[in-house]
Amino acid sequence: MNETASPDSCHSSVELQIERVIVASLEQATVHVRCLRGPVRRGARFDRLGDSAKALDLTLTEVLVYGHRVPALDTGVTAFVTLRGEGVQHLTSAPPASRGQTIRGTNLAP
Repeated sequence: MNETASPDSCHSSVELQIERVIVASLEQATVHVRCLRGPVRRGARFDRLGDSAKALDLTLTEVLVYGHRVPALDTGVTAFVTLRGEGVQHLTSAPPASRGQTIRGTNLAP
């Protein structure tokens, strides 16, 4: 059975492709991303880094599209996002001609 999350479900699967890590500290990173599966809302939790076994527990706290704060990032759109939590040190910028890392997680209930 194919279980695709509906926009009205409590948790929906989301995915971001990391293009460039702009600023990173021990617990927070500002990252330029492309949304591969969305919409991704503020508060989304990310726990998977591509096919890696590295542990992540990141929360999306801010989304900036063309300099404007928005509540969600739609599929196909690029933005600057702020991620907070454990595992930010595992995020890396994409090398030229590369797809870059992806992070996967879920939107929490609004």
